[in-house]
Amino acid sequence: MSVIRVFTRNMATAAKINNVVVIGGGLMGSGIAQVAAATGHNVTLVEVSDQLVNKAVAGIKKSLERVAKKQYKDDASKGQEYIEGTLSKLKGSSKLEESIENTDLVIEAIVEKINIKHELFGKIDSIAPKSAIFASNTSSLSIGEIGSITKREDRFGGLHFFNPVPMMKLLEVIRTDKTSEETYQQLMEFGKRMGKTCITCKDTPGFVVNRLLVPYMAEAVRLLERGDASARDIDTAMKLGAGYPMGPLELSDYVGLDTTNNILQGWHKQFPDNPLFTPPKILEKLIAEGKFGIKTGEGFYSYKK
Repeated sequence: MSVIRVFTRNMATAAKINNVVVIGGGLMGSGIAQVAAATGHNVTLVEVSDQLVNKAVAGIKKSLERVAKKQYKDDASKGQEYIEGTLSKLKGSSKLEESIENTDLVIEAIVEKINIKHELFGKIDSIAPKSAIFASNTSSLSIGEIGSITKREDRFGGLHFFNPVPMMKLLEVIRTDKTSEETYQQLMEFGKRMGKTCITCKDTPGFVVNRLLVPYMAEAVRLLERGDASARDIDTAMKLGAGYPMGPLELSDYVGLDTTNNILQGWHKQFPDNPLFTPPKILEKLIAEGKFGIKTGEGFYSYKK
């Protein structure tokens, strides 16, 4: 079966969600847009300027080339067909209002600040079709709180993808107390059509993965802070003793110390009596020194050549 026919078949089975708008063209937004387009959905990727739109689409094209090279290494023509087929389902736009007028689903993947998310959803709520579902890709904020700004809380849920989206199989589907059963089922079906393994979680801090992962990373920082073990030994212990592919301090550098700290600060503010959510002092010290991890060349380890 040709790649183009696969796209057509996927579109035919997507009874509810065919047209998808992804707002935010960073790593997460671009990855979501890429996989949605590759699985036959009509996707519009929205950014604030044409320059950022072009940058995001160019990044997706490079990512598709890598995927094609790996998946179709013995047949370059099929690889090219895959790339062209995916790109034919994808368009970029800097015109937010125009992009959402006929959408079935809006996925927000912008900065992790509640006021900015409220501003976005408040702006588009009256423009998008009444039947459209809104979803946030937030990793740490409350889905219910984000959706509270809208008049469609029954059609609001969470779709928490993992980076890099084309590689990571998991999708956390978050339902609030107000998310309707129909909305939840549509989000689950959408995730499955994207080839993801979907799990369900209530609207609880960090959902499943980050609720376990972030406190684990913070506890590793506290071990280091107390002088109980060196950074290298802590990471080696978890890799060789627990079979983890990456140690907790290496993972913190990869995620970004600022990102990890922002999540902890948000949870600590909301749940001040939970000691697991207290940001470690050494984390705040490194951030104050401009050491955010891999992206700045230094965190718990140095990445400068």
